[in-house]
Amino acid sequence: MNAAVRTALDRGLVIPAHPLALTPDGRFDERRQRALTRYYVAAGAGGLAVGVHTTQFAIRRPEVGLFAPVLTLAREELDRADAGRATPLVRIGGVCGDTAQACAEADLLVSLDYHAGLLSLAALADATDDVLVAHCEAVAARIPVIGFYLQPSVGGRRLSYAFWRRFAEIPGVIAIKIAPFNRYQTLDVVRAVMDAGRDDITLYTGNDDNIVADLVTAFPDGTGRVRRIAGGLLGHWAVWTSGAVDLLAQCQAASRAASVPASLLTTGVEVTDANAAFFDAANGFAGCIAGLHEVLRRQGLLETTRCLDAHEVLSPGQADEIDRVYRTYPHLADDAFVAAHLDEWLGA
Repeated sequence: MNAAVRTALDRGLVIPAHPLALTPDGRFDERRQRALTRYYVAAGAGGLAVGVHTTQFAIRRPEVGLFAPVLTLAREELDRADAGRATPLVRIGGVCGDTAQACAEADLLVSLDYHAGLLSLAALADATDDVLVAHCEAVAARIPVIGFYLQPSVGGRRLSYAFWRRFAEIPGVIAIKIAPFNRYQTLDVVRAVMDAGRDDITLYTGNDDNIVADLVTAFPDGTGRVRRIAGGLLGHWAVWTSGAVDLLAQCQAASRAASVPASLLTTGVEVTDANAAFFDAANGFAGCIAGLHEVLRRQGLLETTRCLDAHEVLSPGQADEIDRVYRTYPHLADDAFVAAHLDEWLGA
């Protein structure tokens, strides 16, 4: 991996999980897809994750055929952004499926100059740890790998401490996105990495329900050593992104000072409450992608909340919940920032 990219990743970044822009009739909306990427860059994100859960795994279906086009379009916009930057944006692509599919996707990412693959194991729901580790090794031989603990309620699977301990021994692993939405399972990953002695594996939170707490916590191992979660690779940060950049800076400053202001913990509760509305926690996360789309639609970045799967829609009452968090936490929203630049991002 490019040394500057690796240094940036290790420092800790805001990395939004990139949504998919569709027209009301379900076609790929290239103009608004580009606008989204431009928004994240302008908001101060340090990288993007494309082709991941928030982008909708269904882009890979043969009848949809959007996996390569979406990755290619993001590459074009990131190339354009990097031309005016001293530090490259970190380019992460989703990798999923059985081993043959995952290796083919990794090869595509490499051909498109992506820096790392975020490796989902959802397709291997019943595989043993031996099979899982062999699968991860095969992908890591092709591209630097970011592990992904995806919560089971949105398609992930339970992964044991024993698996993560072995996963942390794979040389090609550079980071892990911890997103089980479960404190015990989060600790499994952190402990496994520490026990493996892999100080070179960077930890990122994907726990959209506990962002601030993850970012300000020193995780101990009982010997005096601690590990910290460096940044966030989050679906939640696909909206209100400029505020997320400021929030990460606050969390990193508190961590360096080893003093967490009570006000920051309060902000953490506010962010979690907003996430409950966006991700539709009340309905088992059924509307988690549509909820993000709704925020982006209200801001003018998307035209519709439509998803590839016709069943992925806002749940009853979810729009009211989004109204509530907008009223309750207006300081978290970045609507004014978006409004000031929207025409520019939607331009050629």
